[in-house]
This record gives sequence, C-alpha cells and structure tokens, in this order.
Amino acid sequence: MNRYENIKSCNIEELEGIASEIRNKILETVSKNGGHLSSTLGATDLIVAMHFVFDAKKDPFIFDVSHQAYAHKLLTDRWDRFDTLRQFGGISGYTKPSESSYDYYCSGHSSTSISLAMGAAKAIKLKGEERIPVAFIGDGSMSAGMVYEALNEMGDSKYPAVIILNDNEMSIAKPIGAVSKYLSQSMASPFFQKMKRGTAHLLEHLPEGATYMAKRFEESLMLITPGLLFEELGLEYIGPVNGHNIEDLIETLEIAKNLGRPVIIHTQTTKGKGYEIAEGTKEHWHGVSAFDLETGKSNKKSSSKPATTIFSETMIDLADSDDKVVGVTAAMPSGTGMSAVMEKYPDRFWDVAIAEQHAVTSMGALAKEGFKPFCAIYSTFLQRGYDQVIHDVALMDLGVTFAIDRAGIVGEDGETHQGIFDISFLRAIPNMTLLAPYNENSMKEAMEFAKEYSHPCALRYPRGAFTAPDSKVPAYTLGEAHLLQEGKEILFIGYGDGVGKAIETAKLIDQEIAILDLRFVKPLDEEKLKELSLTYTQWFVFSDSAKMGGVASALLEFVSENRIQGIDITSFEYEDNFITHGNTTLVEESLNRLPEQLAQRVTQRI
Repeated sequence: MNRYENIKSCNIEELEGIASEIRNKILETVSKNGGHLSSTLGATDLIVAMHFVFDAKKDPFIFDVSHQAYAHKLLTDRWDRFDTLRQFGGISGYTKPSESSYDYYCSGHSSTSISLAMGAAKAIKLKGEERIPVAFIGDGSMSAGMVYEALNEMGDSKYPAVIILNDNEMSIAKPIGAVSKYLSQSMASPFFQKMKRGTAHLLEHLPEGATYMAKRFEESLMLITPGLLFEELGLEYIGPVNGHNIEDLIETLEIAKNLGRPVIIHTQTTKGKGYEIAEGTKEHWHGVSAFDLETGKSNKKSSSKPATTIFSETMIDLADSDDKVVGVTAAMPSGTGMSAVMEKYPDRFWDVAIAEQHAVTSMGALAKEGFKPFCAIYSTFLQRGYDQVIHDVALMDLGVTFAIDRAGIVGEDGETHQGIFDISFLRAIPNMTLLAPYNENSMKEAMEFAKEYSHPCALRYPRGAFTAPDSKVPAYTLGEAHLLQEGKEILFIGYGDGVGKAIETAKLIDQEIAILDLRFVKPLDEEKLKELSLTYTQWFVFSDSAKMGGVASALLEFVSENRIQGIDITSFEYEDNFITHGNTTLVEESLNRLPEQLAQRVTQRI
C-alpha cells in the first residue's frame, strides 16, 4: 500500500505535515530497531519535494549509499512494514529493488549514484523515453574519485539528469556567505537561465575581442559562486538552496527538471533535523543502536570489549612505542577505532574521507619511506581499494598492514556490508600474508607481529566482541598455527573468530575434539598440518568467510598438492550467496551456523 499515492495533489502546508509525520515514524522505528538516523532525518524534506516534482514510478530515483532513503520507503509502499526495518525478514535499511519496484538500485556503498544516473540517462536516450534520472548524493560522498569520473562524462554528454547534492556540513558554501546565496537564488530563476543560454548563443557570434570581455564577465560571476567546479565540468549549477524549505525546493526542482540537460542542485540541510538531541554534526548519531527517545541514551548494554576497541587501544600502544607507526582510515575514524589515536597523534594518523583507493595507495608511499602504516578499513569497503592493494602495495612488496574491521556477519546492514569476501580476494595476491586473532590477547600479539613485519599483511576481526574468552597465547610467528587442545580423530580448525565458534561447538559434542587456531591462512603451517594429518582424519573448518576461495579451499589445495590421503575436510564457511540483513544470531541460525546446529552437523558427518 502506498500511503501517499496522492502526494502530488497536496499543498505546501500538507507536504510539510507529511514530512513531520515521516520524521516521527523514523524516530519511533529507529529508536526501537537501530539504524541510520541523522542523515535520513536531514534528507526528509528533500525527498518529499522529489516525490512531488518527479514520478517515482518511472523516473529513476538513485540514492547514493541509500542509508538516507527511509523517507523514500515511507513515501512509497512500505509504511505498514516500516516497523520491520533492518530486522531479519523485514525491509532493508538500504534501497533494494527486490523489496520494491520504487527502488531503482541496490546500494550500500558511497559515490555510485552519479555513475548510475549517467548510465540511466544513456538508456533513456537510446529508448526514446520521457524520463529523467534523479541522483541524491551527500557532500561526504563527493570525496570519492568515481564521482568526478561520472561528472566529467555527464558534463560532456549533456544528457538530462538532476543531481541533488545534500550538503549537511555546509562545507562547500560556508566561506561564500550572503553574496553567494543571493547570486545562487538568482541563478535558479527562469530569467537567469534564459539569459545564460542567450549569452552562450551570443558568444558564438561576437567578434574575438568582445567575446573575450563577455566570457570574462560570465566567469567573474561564477568565481563568486560555489558552483565553479560543476560549471567548469559542464553542468548547470543551482544553489545553495535551503533543504528544509519545501516550497523553494519544489520551485528549484521544477526548474532543473525542465532544463533538458545535466544540473546539480546544491542544498543545505541539518543532520538530525526534527530531533534536537541529534541535530548538527554529531558523528555518533549517524548510525545508532536502539535508544531512548526522551533522553537519546543507547539501550545497548555489553560487558564484552569490542574487537575494535582492542584494536584502538593496541594501536595507541604501538604508536607510543614507535614513532614510525602511522595509520589511515577512510571516513570511519570512530567506526574503526582510529579516532582516539588520531586525537593523540594528529600528524601521524589521518582520515582521508570516503577515498579507500587513495587511502591504500598513500600508505604504500609511507611504507616505501620507512614508516609502518596501518590501514584500518571495513572488510566490505576494502573491496573498493582492491586494485590499489595489488598494484600499489603488494606488487612492490611494501609493509602495509590492512586492519580489516567488520569481518564476518555484520547484522542489520545486510548484503552490501557483510564482510565475508576478504580472505577470498586477498589470498590470491602474491606477497600478501593473511592472519587473524580470536581473542583480546591474540589481537595484541597479531598487531605486534604486523608492526614488525616488512611485507603486506592483512588481519581480520569481527564487529562486536570476539566469540572466544580471553586467554594467554604465544606470540605470532610467520606461518605458525597453535594447537589449543588435543583430541581423537576429529580436528576443528578455526580461523579468527571461527576459533571461538569451534570451541563452543566442541563443548556440545560428547567426544574429545582437537582444536587448532590456524592463525595464518597464508602462509599455512604446512609442517603442523602434515603432522596433524597422521592423527586426525576428519577436519572441520570454522571461519566467518565465503567458502569459495576461503580457508577450507586453502586446506584442500594443501592436501591435494601434498597428496595427503584419507583426510575428509568439511567447511562451515558461507555458501555462494549474498547474506541477508537482520540480527546476527537470527542470520546465523538461518544459515545453519549456530553452535548447536554445527554440533548436529558434525555428529551427522562422523
């Protein structure tokens, strides 16, 4: 059911009422379910105006990242299901075409919207249709190079498209002030647009000297507006516009819609609009767990220390002891735990914004200069810097450490964010070493090893706390595994947080199970594995990663290459599917990967 099917017949006052109703619905739901809050509250008025001016049934609405698209979901056909937001079996926190025909594209990573709009514009032109793509992108996403690749072609092709730049940091126009606002409002008027087209036509026919003077006049206007960059790329620029004034937004969007060429509308919004506690540039309100609406305090209680916190504390210790230790993150300082070390050592640790490719390559140069870089990036986002890992780090065999946060199931963020592919895509790279800790002490030891290691390496760790309790562990030595306990015939091989899962599963089986902390999946501890193959003929592999190209795959390759007979290897890694969103326990249960389920599978196998 589309609650607002007749939105185009509403007046401004009614539209403002709809925006208010939507904000209340978002607050009510996110306070219970968790989710992205400040960005989606700030985008609500813009999205209401989009739906009023454009036709969501036929015009491609392309939301960059799409975590700010909750209002779009509520304006289409998901009001009655919105209370299931990010829940297992419920609606996604991102746009998802399989969920609704109103969602044009599946999106969870940033800076893709303008490229998609460019592709959609080409298709619309080839099909001879009367549609127009509308891309919605935040100012943070504008830091990625892919945006400018798309803008470069869009400005050259002149295909009709509307780009709404949601500037919720006021980072583009703040230095310009009132003069820019006045000129930009003038630029949005039909008169100015007509004059501009006329001037362009006139310039083609004026003598050389007059053309020069007229062109200089036109450029002087552009220099005191924040749209110079976009104008130079060949796009029309309108703005800045108040992103919370629905009447002005509708007028501006109508102008852009009728221009017949690519136009960027620069809007300014306030994050968390409508919920005073979250308003402004408060990073922790970007993505939240369930919280109390009255106080804004989180309902989440945890006695276990998150792996990210362990990384952060150890990173500070390493930086304290060695001034060659440096680090980078790509727009995730608090999410990766880098914020604390950045605060203590601002000249050695950097946030380069949403620019994973640049982050990786820049650390390569620091390694070449004799520093020890730690590149802290979520597993899902490291995918974006894959070429740079190969070309700018591994090829030169440079000692960059990739600290891969959010490895494994990440829960409510779902398909676009599950960190399950890093082992598969990194294992194939020459010079790359892969290791993984399984508790607090092993995390510290793994990071100590990485600091002293002069080649590329990647260590992975989960979102939240490790499954296994803390314990004393030996120091990491390249390619050495650690046998945690001996048994009879059956060997559980754990990698990273999979060790904890192996320990929990072994407790549920009435047999003596040997448990191996693999530690390194590249290089493998071949001598230890050969030795264990003489005693244990059934190997069960526990790792929060994709099965294809994963840990069991590496072990099968080892067994085959060494012609070891009589070894039966069973993998409990993830099958060849994208994994849905929802509570991590429920997702794992659906995948038959809870310890109780794994114990039953082991029993059936033996």
